[in-house]
Amino acid sequence: MKVAIIMGSQSDLPIMQEAIDILKSFDIETEVDIVSAHRTPEKLFDFSKKAHTRGISVIIAGAGGAAHLPGMVASMSPLPVIGVPVKSSNSIDGWDSVLSILQMPAGVPVATVALNGAKNAGILAAQIIGSHDKLVLDKILVYKESLKDAVNKSSNEMKK
Repeated sequence: MKVAIIMGSQSDLPIMQEAIDILKSFDIETEVDIVSAHRTPEKLFDFSKKAHTRGISVIIAGAGGAAHLPGMVASMSPLPVIGVPVKSSNSIDGWDSVLSILQMPAGVPVATVALNGAKNAGILAAQIIGSHDKLVLDKILVYKESLKDAVNKSSNEMKK
C-alpha cells in the first residue's frame, strides 16, 4: 500500500514533509510529486485518473492560495483524498486555502485537516490503510499509546 503526497509547488514541501515523515515512521511507502492544478492541468488529470491503477491507496494533496488541487483530484479519482490547506505567501491568512478545500460540493468529498496540518493528514492516511492492514493498525495503536504516555509524563512532571 502506498500513499501519494502531492503539492501545488515546491514551496509547499516544508509543510508536506511532516506527512512524509510520519508515514515513513509507520513504514508506509510514499510517492511525492509536484502537481499544479493551474500550471500543469494535464499532469493533474493523468495523475488523478491513474493513481488507483499504480497501487496508491490514499492521496494527500497540499495546496495554498486558491487551493484547487485536492478538490480537482477528488473529482477524478476513486481514492480517498486528504486536503492540506497550506498558508502560502499569497494567502489571506490561510483562510482562502482552508475554505477552498473544505467547501466541496456533495459527491466530491475531501477530508480536510487544519491549516499546515500535514502531520495529521499522514496519520489519517495511515489510519485509513490500517483499517484493512493489521501491521499498520498495530503501529498506529503504539503511536496513540505514545501520545498518551507523553501527556501523562508531562502531567506527572508538572505536579512535582
